Amino acid sequence: MTPIHVVGIGLEGLAGLGATVQEIIRTATLLVGSDRHLQLIPHGDAPRLSLRDFHATFKAIQTHLATTPDPQVVILTSGDPLFYGLGRWLLEVFTPDQLTFHPHLSAVQLAFSRLKLPWQDAVIYSAHGRDLAGLVPLLQRGVEKIAIYTDGEANIAAISRLYQALHLPVSYRAWVCQALGSAEEAILRWDLAQPVTELPPVHPLNLVVLLRQPQHLPPREQPVFGLGDDQFFTFGDRPSLMTKREVRVLALAELALTSTIETVWDIGAGTGSVAVEIARLAPQATIYGIEKTAIGCQLIERNRKAFGLTNLIPIQGAAPQSLSGLPQPDRVFIGGSGAQLLANLDYCWSHLKAGGRVVLAIATLEHQGQVLHWCQTQQISPQVLHVQLSRSVPLGQGHRLHPLNPVTLITLSQG
Repeated sequence: MTPIHVVGIGLEGLAGLGATVQEIIRTATLLVGSDRHLQLIPHGDAPRLSLRDFHATFKAIQTHLATTPDPQVVILTSGDPLFYGLGRWLLEVFTPDQLTFHPHLSAVQLAFSRLKLPWQDAVIYSAHGRDLAGLVPLLQRGVEKIAIYTDGEANIAAISRLYQALHLPVSYRAWVCQALGSAEEAILRWDLAQPVTELPPVHPLNLVVLLRQPQHLPPREQPVFGLGDDQFFTFGDRPSLMTKREVRVLALAELALTSTIETVWDIGAGTGSVAVEIARLAPQATIYGIEKTAIGCQLIERNRKAFGLTNLIPIQGAAPQSLSGLPQPDRVFIGGSGAQLLANLDYCWSHLKAGGRVVLAIATLEHQGQVLHWCQTQQISPQVLHVQLSRSVPLGQGHRLHPLNPVTLITLSQG
């Protein structure tokens, strides 16, 4: 038998442990744990060591092992010691041969069982002793289920502030699972968009579960342009795959829309966010949103209906083939083309009306180089705008800047 037993224990104490583990605790020569964990065990003959300073505690355990005949050290910890727990620290100090782990149900298991939800597809994030920066990409990717181990700083209030600052294209609802397994157990359902001043008191021992919500239609009151990313229906598995609000605003400026334009092509329209903005700003024009994927065209149509637009027409098909037969454009926005980038550029430039403009949003250096080389061969002088933007997100009591992916806008003008 190994000399050190690491026992996961819940808030229900000994009652939640099996007979074998209870006997190991009863016969321990040293009982180690936080004050909270030690209070769960009735006093016996074994001396107790409060786990406050890891280095000092581990040194005391080593001394006990060296000076005690047949030592049996029991270290109490929450849930599963090897899941965001004390286990990994112990394995850095003691050999595996010295350790036996007795896992209890983790807070994540208990939380999802209370919510009656499968959790094999959940992403687990621990905010113990660190900020919430690692949560940002999970939210931006639109992960469906996120479980967050919180602490005194990275709590539900901080999560709410972060969520509100990100202006996500998807919405989440939170469940704050408190004191699971104890008489004080409670689960709070919380809308992350609510002011944190309305948040009721929360038990310090809690785990937050975030669940992505179905998208709803945007409210009727909207800005003239620069719609929030969260106002569009987006790809369920890739909600961040859209032209971000800040880049969209700059692209609209580069397009230089006027009251006399009649036709606009949006190639690689994706969710239709740019096409929607153009259709709202130029109600006299017809905007064709060309998108090769069926789901993309469905999203364009949903967004068209959501904003009550009659001058936006989704077209499913690959460009440039699907452009044949369309009216000559006054403006063209190319937001996605893949391998057909130069073929699309050739076609659009040759069909553009006099005085028209083509604006390209380029994400890769390779495509940027191809377009600039094409301009050189065509003896066209492009206007290049490299966009590197950051949004503020909460960091503790302050804020930090979280960068958006860089984009290069290249504008070509006829005449």
